[in-house]
Amino acid sequence: MWELSTDRPIFQQIIERVNLDIVRKKYQPGQKLDSVRDLAAEAGVNPNTMQRALSELERNGVLYSRRGEGRFVTEDEALLKELARSFIDGKTAEYVSFLRSLGFQDEEIMQCLRQKLEEE
Repeated sequence: MWELSTDRPIFQQIIERVNLDIVRKKYQPGQKLDSVRDLAAEAGVNPNTMQRALSELERNGVLYSRRGEGRFVTEDEALLKELARSFIDGKTAEYVSFLRSLGFQDEEIMQCLRQKLEEE
C-alpha cells in the first residue's frame, strides 16, 4: 500500500508517485503499466481516483494509451528529462528555502552542497 497523506488531494499524490516511479526507472520508457484496478488496489485507493490521475498523466504526455492494450510510459526522452529536472528543481528550491529560513547565506549553502557532493 502506498503512503498517501490527507493534507493534499489523493489524485495529485498519485500523479507525483507515478512521475517519481518513472524518474526512478521503476517504469521504463515504453513500458506498460498495470491496469487501473491493479494500481488502485496497490495504492489502496478507489479505481476512479486512479483513473483520474492516470488520465491527467496522459494529458501531460507522460503516459499514452493504446486502445485495448492499456497505458504505457512515454518514450519522449526530452519530456522524461524535463520530468526529472522538475523534481530536482522542486527539491532544491525547498532545501534552499528551508536553509535560508534558518538564516544561512547563499555562500554557506553552496559550501554545504559542495561538501556533501564530495562526500558522496
